Amino acid sequence: MSLVQKTPATRTPAPARRPRFTDGNGRRIRAWELVLRYVLLLAVLALTVGPFLWQLSTSLKGPTEDIFSSPPKFLPSHPTLHNYERVSRTIPVWDYALNSLKVAAANVVTNCVGSALAGYALARLRYRGRRATTVVFVLAMLVPAESIIIAQFTTMRDLGLNNTLVGVVLPGAVAAMNVLLMRNAFLNLPYEIEEAAYVDGANVWQRFLRIALPSVKGTLAVVAIFAFMGAWDDFLWPLIVLSDPAKFTLTIGLNYLHGTFANDERLVAAGTIIAVAPLIALFACLQRYFFRGVGEGAVKG
Repeated sequence: MSLVQKTPATRTPAPARRPRFTDGNGRRIRAWELVLRYVLLLAVLALTVGPFLWQLSTSLKGPTEDIFSSPPKFLPSHPTLHNYERVSRTIPVWDYALNSLKVAAANVVTNCVGSALAGYALARLRYRGRRATTVVFVLAMLVPAESIIIAQFTTMRDLGLNNTLVGVVLPGAVAAMNVLLMRNAFLNLPYEIEEAAYVDGANVWQRFLRIALPSVKGTLAVVAIFAFMGAWDDFLWPLIVLSDPAKFTLTIGLNYLHGTFANDERLVAAGTIIAVAPLIALFACLQRYFFRGVGEGAVKG
């Protein structure tokens, strides 16, 4: 009996698979769809960030560089901070920035506290007229600010708050949109958490401070950013209510950089960067909480 040695059959190599791109839900994305998404994102990025980068570039250009050259030069040939020194010599920019910081900080505190209390009352407490109160806040968002600015001015005048920083803060102390944001955040919290605390004997304030409020830090950060940006960038209302140059906010003070017969774009660009820098710093500090809105109110183990 002869033994025949069988050689193992050679396996044909499997064809190489093309790389698959999937989204967050695991759905397959075609290559041209992915390219189209990135092209659109880059276009939006250029439209939003491009003007800021151009202002930054203009603020760093020296007096000998032509900022209106064709084609335009994006990068400065000899970067300098001389324009920022000129801004501080032209106007008391740091005094104006301090006034804006006071107004913005007070606006953040009043909006965070007031919106959290009002939002919790609309979402969690049971009382007659709760739905009607929610509708009132929604209708308040539909009223243009310019249509009530005369009424606000007369109210501040009757209260003796004209030409004061308190008069600047008071009309925007609690924004209707922020109240509705906090209401929706509290509505997403499971009722079982507070029911357990209620059984343990916790009162309303304890449930609000120890259970509900720590669970909506993301929305509270959004409210803080919106309140700070609204107060820092506001121009019309401080221009109307303030008359003393020593109490001007930064947005009004930067208007002095636009001369009647001369307009130095480098100076204006440097002042713009000074005004935008605190907003960027605030968002950089709170961005971790800002993007937590998707899972806000979830039960954590």
